[in-house]
Amino acid sequence: MKIALLLVGFGNVAQRFVRLLDESREYLDREGIDPCIVGVITRRHGSAIDIAAGLDPAKLSAVMAASESTDDSATVLANALDQLQSATFDSRVLVETTTLDIRAGEPAISHVLEALGRNTHVVTANKGPVAFAYRRLSEEAAGRGLSFLFEGAVMDGIPIFNLVRETMPGVTIRGFRGVVNTTTNYLLAAMERGEPFDAALGRMQAAGVAEADPSLDVDGWDAAAKTAALANVWLGADLTPHRIDRQGITADTGARAREALTRSRRLKLVASASGAGREASGRVELVELPLDDPLAILEEHGNAVEIDTWPLGRVVIAQRDGGLEKTAYALMADLVTVARRAMAASTAPRHAIRRREYLDE
Repeated sequence: MKIALLLVGFGNVAQRFVRLLDESREYLDREGIDPCIVGVITRRHGSAIDIAAGLDPAKLSAVMAASESTDDSATVLANALDQLQSATFDSRVLVETTTLDIRAGEPAISHVLEALGRNTHVVTANKGPVAFAYRRLSEEAAGRGLSFLFEGAVMDGIPIFNLVRETMPGVTIRGFRGVVNTTTNYLLAAMERGEPFDAALGRMQAAGVAEADPSLDVDGWDAAAKTAALANVWLGADLTPHRIDRQGITADTGARAREALTRSRRLKLVASASGAGREASGRVELVELPLDDPLAILEEHGNAVEIDTWPLGRVVIAQRDGGLEKTAYALMADLVTVARRAMAASTAPRHAIRRREYLDE
């Protein structure tokens, strides 16, 4: 199956995704998936489009470095999507990796709507569309028979959304709690050991985990966006990050973390939500946890979510390592899901015909 990929955003995650596709070529070939990058669109660094021949992944970084910026990336995207409609591909996927806009989730939401409106599947690592407009976007995708997937939006590549969707039929999720921001968890663990806040934060910035402006992480906004996203998907809520009660951390939080440790407790920034539909509510707050709590044992780059379910009870999903490679993997995993669904849809009519022929005999 030849799949056209149109990338919106070309930061660290997108670049790692491109390399991962090449590194996973043998696996993708076995699956019958042949991804072809036909365009890269950015707001600040220009665009590169070649619908007919595709772009050479090995040269993408150099091509983008030489491209000219444009103030109208929305028009570039719309034109590229229009061109894709008549191209000879088995499927089309928009890969959306722009940065989170904590004010309203834009322009990512508009990117998703543009793609869905032109019968193009969407995979994204941006939590904004799910945190601000999940119901609208998921209904739009379902109504058109398209996929809108976002595994990389929370906990990198750990399949928390896939796990519930694919392996927990009939389960009711009553609530959840988790440590979902890597930067703040790293900072709390470092400050427990007596390390300065600024030094630990600098390491996270150097690693590309925290942004040059780390306020989204340390002020709790990233965790609030993830809380809204999880609540919207799992609890049927209509929350946004601005409706999540929110705390963050500062250099002064280190003293509180060290004091908690003297009492055999650990201080964690915990995201949680409960309820259902319009009654659902969420919060991000500093919580002291006993040392044997599954969230308390998380070190540095670890994340985890505990889901309160019926009838399975409490289910904990944890990752001990985060990073760009894991988020890039989430995008690839979603791409594989899109391809498998498309393959299944293309063979379904033949199966139905065979079944009718069998019943007629």
